Amino acid sequence: QVQLVESGGGLVQAGASLRLSCTASRRTFSDSHMGWFRQPPGKEREFVAGINWIGTNTYYADSVKGRFTISRDNVESTLYLQMDSLNVEDTAVYYCAAAVRSPDYRNSYYLAGRYSYWGQGTQVTVSS
Repeated sequence: QVQLVESGGGLVQAGASLRLSCTASRRTFSDSHMGWFRQPPGKEREFVAGINWIGTNTYYADSVKGRFTISRDNVESTLYLQMDSLNVEDTAVYYCAAAVRSPDYRNSYYLAGRYSYWGQGTQVTVSS
């Protein structure tokens, strides 16, 4: 089982940057595909970014492409989400999630159901 804990959220002004971190139990992190999802107020949870187990392939939602960067450190068992040029629409609870390693990840990275383990979430609020 993978235990995930997010950190780094907060209240920032539009245009600012934040870096989210997600620490994981070492046991299986390096063998898991990882993703970030978010849930804006009153809306469904949505995919933000994904990264394969070795960090060679990354995937982004169109709404964050060019502004957010996902990365991972398999030695430290930590997942990151660098968020630049934040805007009000980025306000949400951000969750990291772990998916069992398999070749189909490249076709299913955006599906919440693909991920077996979830963190408790961290709030990001962007003011105008």
